[in-house]
Amino acid sequence: MPDILSVVLRALSFVLLFQSAGIAIFIALFGRRLANSGNLVRRLGQLSAIAAMVLVAGHYALEAARMAGDMSGLWDPALQAMAWNSPAGAAFICRLIGLLLIAMGLWRSDNHWTMAAVGGVVLAAGSFTLMGHTSVHAHRGALAALLMVHLLIVAFWFGALSPLYAASLRETPIRAADLIERFTLVATWLVPVILLAGTAMAVLLLPNVAALSQPYGELLIAKVAGFALLMGLAAANKWRLGPALISGTAQSGQSFRRSVAAEYVLIAAVLTITAVMTSLFSPEA
Repeated sequence: MPDILSVVLRALSFVLLFQSAGIAIFIALFGRRLANSGNLVRRLGQLSAIAAMVLVAGHYALEAARMAGDMSGLWDPALQAMAWNSPAGAAFICRLIGLLLIAMGLWRSDNHWTMAAVGGVVLAAGSFTLMGHTSVHAHRGALAALLMVHLLIVAFWFGALSPLYAASLRETPIRAADLIERFTLVATWLVPVILLAGTAMAVLLLPNVAALSQPYGELLIAKVAGFALLMGLAAANKWRLGPALISGTAQSGQSFRRSVAAEYVLIAAVLTITAVMTSLFSPEA
């Protein structure tokens, strides 16, 4: 029971954390272009960060229950102290502070607050390097750098989907199409790095090719398949659906929003797979 609940909370926290972090990055890069939807996007980022803080705290509290093998560990001071003094405790504090900075930084639209939110993104992403398989590996330094790059670009992509969706509804067709074009211009160069960094991490973490037939490897293959589907949707948005918004027709807007919603669901599914594989399985197993 603690394991299942822990995975559920972790998956939900991943979705909300990366959404809030990505919105902070999007606001820093393109916030001035959100004439009519900026406040809505900031509120969504704030609420996502606050909800993520609650879920992160709940997931951390379950660490002691996982040690005990049942929910009684929640009220065991010795196990809670062990969890607090473990890498999970440091990661929890770092992640919580990062999310708090994101929530505060999205409160106002001036540059100082925006930079505070971006600092929170870096802290939240950095918390993932403090625990898990990458933190105890012989190539920890290289893995930490690869993981940071991987996570920051994932956040940039995932967090941009909500602002783009809102822009297609609230901004003028020309402004929305221009925003999508500018976003995809950056994403075209950054998104492939997700696969490159992920592949490099897999090469370092997996002991051999046979590990791909184990649960960790199978879930990794599922993530790669999800990424391939995402690239197809992203290409459609870049070359067809995004530019079509200039026409201002209801059909063009609906088609774009359906594609963005599909991307959102797919990335959320990939994040859920990540929560399962990193919580229950090991690349060395």
